[in-house]
Amino acid sequence: MDDARVSSIRRRIGPIAGFAGCPPPRTLGANPPSAGRPPVTLSPVGERDRLLAPDLARGVMLALIAVANSALFLYGRPYGIRQHVIEHGLADRVVSAVSLTFVDARAYPMFAALFGYGMAQMWNRRRDDAEGRAVLRRRSLWLLAFGAAHGLLLFPGDVLGLYGLLGLLMCRLTRVRGRMLLAAAAAWLVPVAVISALVYGGPAGTTQRAYLWSLAVPDPVTALALRPLEWVMTPFGMTGAVTAALVGVWAGRRSLLSRADATVLRRAAVAGPLVAVAGGLPVGLVAAGAVTVHDPAAVMALNAVHVVTGVAGGLGYAALIALLARRIGQRRGPVVTALSSCGQRSLSCYLLQSVVFVALLPPYTAGLGARLGSAATAALALLTWAGIVVMAELMRAAGTRGPAETLLRRLTYARQGRP
Repeated sequence: MDDARVSSIRRRIGPIAGFAGCPPPRTLGANPPSAGRPPVTLSPVGERDRLLAPDLARGVMLALIAVANSALFLYGRPYGIRQHVIEHGLADRVVSAVSLTFVDARAYPMFAALFGYGMAQMWNRRRDDAEGRAVLRRRSLWLLAFGAAHGLLLFPGDVLGLYGLLGLLMCRLTRVRGRMLLAAAAAWLVPVAVISALVYGGPAGTTQRAYLWSLAVPDPVTALALRPLEWVMTPFGMTGAVTAALVGVWAGRRSLLSRADATVLRRAAVAGPLVAVAGGLPVGLVAAGAVTVHDPAAVMALNAVHVVTGVAGGLGYAALIALLARRIGQRRGPVVTALSSCGQRSLSCYLLQSVVFVALLPPYTAGLGARLGSAATAALALLTWAGIVVMAELMRAAGTRGPAETLLRRLTYARQGRP
């Protein structure tokens, strides 16, 4: 197959949409590589061949992830629902309510959906099955290793390890049909609700953290010793990502982000955020002090609904940004280009956010987590994200890939002799 044909295929399917990928099954009627014609093996996709929607979505969602993660570093005050500090100032209370309604348990499912979409799209290319499976399995294992390093050294609330595990899990689901994927995604919401109720259903008003204790420990050695346990526990707080990833695989098999008919995307873009707001607003009002809930069963129910509806919100956010990307097309201004550059280097940008937060917020560094309120912390998070977006755009202009992406590619494709 000539280079022009390969480039055409890549442009149609786009890049890996998440941090890692793994093969979905061959669909019925798919044509295998013809005899005497070499298959197109799995390999990195060039920048000019990338779809805008996944990169733009990741660039925007890194802002929400920055806001969500930075709030976990606050300490020295009583904790309320979902371990958000109890605030008294009006601005801090409003920011807490907005964050829990629109961001908390919504951003990561959106990333997981893109991750699953990318796995399906990557495997849609013509490929050598044995080599392709090995490459994607190796990529998932290295992503798990990246997550372990990130979680043990910087931020135990790491999501990379979970994505690595999801990649390995999806390898076991390569021959599952679309309807079964959706059925499994829906069924998994039951344990998601139960686990979320148990994990986040602890009493409010206490100064003791229920998880991620290392972020409030003044001794760095003690914090380092706590992180392995915290990192292993973190996936239990992100169980909704499994459902989102399964739906993403289903959508990727149908190339929903690039299909001419956008009916499904429009419905998801409207229904998803509405469901997320309906399920997140009660928790947001509790965090803001506008509503008081003392019954433990009620707190558990609120948390269960909050997380389950967050999955719908994540899917809706992805659909909304995909529609925006369609409308933009090739008319990309400087802001869209910069956000896309950040999305293309999302792994490096995600890790850099943790470096900044660890340098400023914990008690064993600058200790700002004890002094800043929710509003100031959210502002710090958004400023950090904006600075990283500018850095990513400068890297794009210089023709430089993200360092973490470069390392992951080299490790993944080393046996193919490709960087």
